[in-house]
Amino acid sequence: MKNKDLAKRVKESRKRNGMSQELLAENSGLSLRTIQRIENGETQPTGDSIKRLSSALNVTPNELIDWQIIEDSKALLLLNLSQLGFIAFPLLGILIPLIIWTSKKDKIKDIDPVGKCILNFQISWTLLLFLLIVGLFTAPKIELTTISFAEILITISVMYFLNFVVVIFNTLRYHTGKSARYQPAFPFLN
Repeated sequence: MKNKDLAKRVKESRKRNGMSQELLAENSGLSLRTIQRIENGETQPTGDSIKRLSSALNVTPNELIDWQIIEDSKALLLLNLSQLGFIAFPLLGILIPLIIWTSKKDKIKDIDPVGKCILNFQISWTLLLFLLIVGLFTAPKIELTTISFAEILITISVMYFLNFVVVIFNTLRYHTGKSARYQPAFPFLN
């Protein structure tokens, strides 16, 4: 990371927030002279200084260090398709998108809200599937004529099919530049 790039980022963030160097120094707990040196590219701030600056400027440390948030439609498509891990094991439909989302959310445009929608949907689906399975096996003894094992398998298969359709439908929507609709979902992540 070059001092001039960081200096530019800090200065632009400060101006975008309508702050003077004095106010930034006060809010960050750094000295005015330190702020001036950082903005002039005369010094490389420590990790603690970057954390203080990012907190005072209401940005993440990554935004100061990796200023450019790029547009990457392939990453959005990968994030959408990563949900298909649920086919092998339901929790993979959560874990794989979670890993991609957390590693890219501050670096790629629009991946944060998309990731939250995807995770909300997959968590909701997995919980519903889990509750259905637990409910079927722990419910009071039901006569075999009421609910058969085949009906249980059909219900689970329908849930898998619907999840698959929602994932493919939304991936195609993103590919064509439209927004996705991951519903129904509980808002676990906002």
